[in-house]
Amino acid sequence: MGGKVSGVAISSILIANRGEIACRIIRTARGLGLRTIAVYSEADRGAPHAIMADEAVMIGPAPVGESYLRPDRIIEAAQATHADAIHPGYGFLSENEAFAEAVDNAGLVFIGPPAKAIYLMGNKAEAKRRMLAAGVPCVPGYEGENQDDLAFAEAAQEIGYPVMVKAAAGGGGRGMRLVQEAGDLAEALSLARSEAANAFGSDELILEKAILRPRHVEIQVFADKHGNFIHLGERDCSVQRRHQKVIEEAPCPVMTPDLRGAMGAAAVEAAKAVDYRGAGTVEFLLDAAGEFYFLEMNTRLQVEHPVTEMVTGLDLVAMQIAVAQGEELPLKQEDVRLDGHAMEARLYAEDPSRDYLPATGHIDLWRPATGDGIRVDAGIASGMEVSPYYDPMLAKIVAWGETRDVARRRLVQALKESVLLGPKTNSAFLVDVLEQDAFARGEATTAFLDEFYGGGFDADEPDGAEVALAAALLLDSERGAAFAAAGYVSRSQLGWSSAPLAPIPLHLMTDHGDFDVGAECLGAVWSITVGDDLYAVALGKRADHAVRARVNGRTVDAVAVITGDGIGLAVSGRRFGFRRGRSGMQGEAAGSSGRVVAPMPGLVIDILVEQGQTVAKGEALAVLEAMKMQHQIAAPMDGVVNSVAAAKGDQLASGDLMIDIGEAAE
Repeated sequence: MGGKVSGVAISSILIANRGEIACRIIRTARGLGLRTIAVYSEADRGAPHAIMADEAVMIGPAPVGESYLRPDRIIEAAQATHADAIHPGYGFLSENEAFAEAVDNAGLVFIGPPAKAIYLMGNKAEAKRRMLAAGVPCVPGYEGENQDDLAFAEAAQEIGYPVMVKAAAGGGGRGMRLVQEAGDLAEALSLARSEAANAFGSDELILEKAILRPRHVEIQVFADKHGNFIHLGERDCSVQRRHQKVIEEAPCPVMTPDLRGAMGAAAVEAAKAVDYRGAGTVEFLLDAAGEFYFLEMNTRLQVEHPVTEMVTGLDLVAMQIAVAQGEELPLKQEDVRLDGHAMEARLYAEDPSRDYLPATGHIDLWRPATGDGIRVDAGIASGMEVSPYYDPMLAKIVAWGETRDVARRRLVQALKESVLLGPKTNSAFLVDVLEQDAFARGEATTAFLDEFYGGGFDADEPDGAEVALAAALLLDSERGAAFAAAGYVSRSQLGWSSAPLAPIPLHLMTDHGDFDVGAECLGAVWSITVGDDLYAVALGKRADHAVRARVNGRTVDAVAVITGDGIGLAVSGRRFGFRRGRSGMQGEAAGSSGRVVAPMPGLVIDILVEQGQTVAKGEALAVLEAMKMQHQIAAPMDGVVNSVAAAKGDQLASGDLMIDIGEAAE
């Protein structure tokens, strides 16, 4: 596979990717005794994947178009470091046929399928035509070359609403819009074209009949150059938000042996239809009646491949490398066994309570869970920055169990024990999803999140005991620092006074509310008043950010990181960030303001209003691209646009003014 002859031995691999997938590939490659080369952008200087590899090459500035999406720089790095092969991981250039061909032409081994297979399956329109010819069940749709709005409108009318608009050249939920009625089609086409062009370099679209409430079930396939094709069972990826998978599991909860055989056979036929080689995933929609329809084929390793590895006992990256060297697959279809159940949750840097806005910032602490049946794939470390330039996925928390429920409960515990303090994450949201009765019963479809979280997700608010603990830890730290800087003072005198001391006033600010706290030090115990409630906080043994405390006689185990005038606190599965402020300050009470600011760092894709225009609350004002997704910025109130401070193409920082809206004249 690639430019080298059959049977060539690979001794060194360059990983053309970053983050957790780069780290995961490096682990297997090094376990096989191979030399590894990482590439990194300026934003990833010092990132874990660059440190893990035997060598690392800087390939450009932070934006992906100047670094990870530059085939020339990646191939130059491979040649300069004398790499034999390039593994593309997933995302970036992994499904770019021109890159695969360029690797081949450079005399390097591409650890992936042939460029032609990538092209045939990478274009949804061409892939669907191929699948229909191969007899693979497909969703009714439109894959025509005529890309005019009128052609789409006529096709949608013939197919019948609702329909799904999709980017023909890509996946991952980008360039995809659900259209419920004809009046919404034009806007959906415009947004999908823009997002597709930015994500994939092509604005070609297709239409498909929207199958409501299906399961999203995908089959892992493998093929070698000797004509052997197998599948490794299925993964259920139905829990999705905006077509981005959130939780995956293997096997599918409703799978039967007959259905697995039929879907597996269809997936193998799909792979054969394009003369596939290597690892690939054929995705299907499965309806309640047990009918399934081809959705797309991902010609790469999937994010969720660990759940397949955990139930089959196979290392899919090692198999990719073996196939790329010209070896035969290590097993036949009849040798494939599925043992137990595995679940994976994707830990994202995002705020579920604010419509899942991507989050950035400094990672104050990252401490992944460990234990029986637990696997954590991550590409982050304490002290690094979460950048606005890349996908917001930080880590994958995976659990295996003898049964589905054991795996589910282990995953819940692993999420609670995996502590990330600093940027917002979806950790609490993931736990909430896994603990929903419908999910526990295995009933989740692609409509699950809309049905159970259509009104949003309410973030945890700290209770009085958690506020008291945070205040005690923050004040105790400050007292300890003062003691260390003082002259000789006996530690036994800490908290002692010959006269009564007034309570220390402390104002703690959070994203969920502000708290005025009164604190007194009574020897080894802090007496903390939060509102009308009084808490006695005794801080016990502390080591490596872990603390055991007693709050009103109840033992509490927590993890805390103090940063400047703030503190990050993890208690069980709950995560909070407290900032110290002045007493009487109001937190984030500007909800009714007409100042529209960038909610995160990002690139302005479009400005949809102009000065003097009347707007209604909720109306789209602008489109901001951040972390590979486009976000509509909506008006917070009815009014008139006083000024537009941002322009198309501007790179904004979080909090930068975009648009100012004033009240309309009466």
